[in-house]
Parts: sequence; C-alpha cells; structure tokens
Amino acid sequence: MPRKKILMLVGDFVEDYEAMVPFQMLTMIGHQVDAVCPGKKSGDTVKTAIHDFEGDQTYSEKVGHNFHINADFETVASASYDALIIPGGRAPEYLRLNPQILELTREFFRDKKPVAAICHGPQILAAAGVIAGRSCSAYPAVGPDIEQAGGTWLANNDTFSDAHVDGNLVTAPAWPAHPEWIRKFLEVLGTKIEL
Repeated sequence: MPRKKILMLVGDFVEDYEAMVPFQMLTMIGHQVDAVCPGKKSGDTVKTAIHDFEGDQTYSEKVGHNFHINADFETVASASYDALIIPGGRAPEYLRLNPQILELTREFFRDKKPVAAICHGPQILAAAGVIAGRSCSAYPAVGPDIEQAGGTWLANNDTFSDAHVDGNLVTAPAWPAHPEWIRKFLEVLGTKIEL
C-alpha cells in the first residue's frame, strides 16, 4: 500500500476525538497526516474540546487535550497532499472565515481528491461553495448551512453513527461515527487493510 499524505485542518476548540482519533488511526496504518492551523507553526498546539451527548438539546462541552500541530499552515499546498480531513467542533466556525482555508478546500475538490468532514466540518465546505448538488451528513445544527449552500443534508435520526459517501466526499455527523467514517474514507483513499 503506498503511503498517502493527508492534510488535516484544525483550530482552537476543534473537537478532541474528531482530530485525535483520525490522526492516530491514519498514522497507525502508515499514512502521513499533517495537522495545520492558521497562525500556528509545527510544534505549536491548539486547544480541543470534548463534546458529548448527555440528553440536552445540544452537545455539552468540556476541556480537552492540547493537540500538537506538526506542519506550518503558511507552507501547505494542496498539490502536495492526497486527501483532506476537516474535523468538527467549534473550530470550523472561524476557520471558514480564512480565505486560504476556503481556497485549499476548493483545490481538493477541483482536483477530485478525497475529502473527509465530520460534525461541524461541513461548515467549511458550505463556505467554500463546494457542496452544491452533493449530499452529506453533519451535526444537525449544520444542516441549514448545507442546504443554503445548495447541498442536501442527510438527517441522522439521532444515532450519530452513520457515515455517507458522495463521490470523493466522506461525511459523518459526529465522533460516534468514527468507525464508519474512517472505514469509508480509507476505501475512497484506496487504502487496503488485510486481516
């Protein structure tokens, strides 16, 4: 299996599990994952938040870990990467305001490279204008963003455990979907794991 180079967009208050777990899983199987954040350099950290579903109208939030950035945002170019991952949490809310983030996202779609987004990550897809005519999953509060951007939001019936594939795009509503989301992302990447 050829090693893939994957770009992960993170920022302060990225959802802890949605950044840590894919980073670790993809690294474990031999892919290189570069985590970047605007204004941060390799060796810096971002704060994470742990979101949980405890019966309230929305998720609860607790302080997470410090997540280490291992590449410099200012030097990344989509041409150097095979795929893109956009974790959720509150980070996408402000990352979508960064023109470089939006342009990078557009380039991955233009080049038809695999893109995985989870939870609030599709906010960046909506802001970049890349989901018109596509269907995707996301945290329920992001559904209106997807629909306003011309996409079709797939309701998850409160299970949060399904993932969806639309061409090169793999989406999921929240971290409980990690097994399905990562499995489907690996399939789109062309990664084979033999037992």
